[in-house]
Amino acid sequence: MRTALTVLRKDLRLELRTLETVPAMALFAVSTFVVFHFGLGRVTIDGQLAAGVLTATLLFAAMLGINRLFVAEREQGGFDAFLLAPVDRTALLIAKAAALFVFLTLLEVVAVPAFALLLLGPSLGPPLPGLIAVLALADLGIAVIGTLVSAIAVHTRARDLIGPLLGLPLLIPALLATARAAGPLLASHATTSPPGKWIAILALYDVVFALLAYAVFDFLLED
Repeated sequence: MRTALTVLRKDLRLELRTLETVPAMALFAVSTFVVFHFGLGRVTIDGQLAAGVLTATLLFAAMLGINRLFVAEREQGGFDAFLLAPVDRTALLIAKAAALFVFLTLLEVVAVPAFALLLLGPSLGPPLPGLIAVLALADLGIAVIGTLVSAIAVHTRARDLIGPLLGLPLLIPALLATARAAGPLLASHATTSPPGKWIAILALYDVVFALLAYAVFDFLLED
């Protein structure tokens, strides 16, 4: 964990200095909400339509962060240094997934209020705690899959293309579960808690892919 925390601190400091990833993700999300605001021709949206717009926008914004997750290590020799260091190599997986999770959380701090202002009209109100829980589970799944996909794509010439091609199909179950869980929270007569079935599916997805990523990352890093 000490190695993972060291790498995580490095990534967060690098992002704080350069501001290359999170602002781009936030700008993409807000721009997409503006397009939906004028393109749908409706004053407000709710229910599954609102959940679908929010989930899809956050997913595609996350791909910007996924594509850049390992760029510094690739361009500056970080992979070679990490392979030579006497540390557990899965620490890099944990650190990168945690960094991506932080990036996604910061994205949503900006994107969700913009979404509410542009497309929902009134404040989210009481369902907000439930929406936070749904998005946290979604962020965990995106962070794990995104880290695994980014580690594969960064070794290719077309990493900006390979990342989405590999990541989006793997993230479809998380996308569907997130939208289904968030739909009742964004309905006109919103419930105060998300459906337990979809929360369970989303949590199971996170656990399965976290274990899978942990099992294969060491071999992937060597290749």
